[in-house]
Amino acid sequence: MQATRAPADEVQRLRAQLERIQGRSLDAPVLPVAPPLAHVLPGRGLRPGAAYSVPRSMSLLFGLLAQASQAGSWCGVVGMPRLGAEAAESMGVDLSRLVLVPDPGARWLTVTATIADVLPIVAVRPAGRAPDGQIARLAGRLRERGAVLLVQGPWPQVEATLEVGDVSWSGLGRGHGYLAERAVTVTATSRRWPVARRSRVLLPDAHGGVAAPEATAPAPPRLVPLAPGAGSVADEASDALSRAG
Repeated sequence: MQATRAPADEVQRLRAQLERIQGRSLDAPVLPVAPPLAHVLPGRGLRPGAAYSVPRSMSLLFGLLAQASQAGSWCGVVGMPRLGAEAAESMGVDLSRLVLVPDPGARWLTVTATIADVLPIVAVRPAGRAPDGQIARLAGRLRERGAVLLVQGPWPQVEATLEVGDVSWSGLGRGHGYLAERAVTVTATSRRWPVARRSRVLLPDAHGGVAAPEATAPAPPRLVPLAPGAGSVADEASDALSRAG
């Protein structure tokens, strides 16, 4: 009679099989992100070789790039011609390690794959639908190079899908004052857990960075830079000002 496999051995076997399929170790080091965002990500960071689907929120994108760039990782951004460098820098992105390709045209996927060969993090806003074969080849290249792909929009076989909602601004009085900080709920769904994870995040906080609401110290109100390319941030700020008036 065949011996019964011990539960621990079975878990280890399944783990090794999954790692072979995905081409990376589940315990591999991740690229750092701010703690409030780490809470909702598998492995508490950006996993090398993985892709993530993110909304068209420049604040969230900057929040995901900031700590990794400060730690020395180069970041590429493809297909975002209105990205505001001032806004990125104010949220902690190291501009000296940021490569921009504002308008790659119809070859955006080829450009993205080329950058993924040399930079550890690439963010892209797709200019159209990509063929399944090219997406599969890019996924293989990401695993081979250990690069992270952040896609603004839907993308197949991602490590996690992030969404932003429940937006509220603070800092305005009755028709006067400055926008000081913006609180949002970041929701992440992943194949690695059965239910979505959520985190309330100040994006940005009163100091221009990323923080948990309870972790911020009082600070004088500051004017949040709503640079071109801040996307939904500018729209939400305009709505807040209209309501306050």
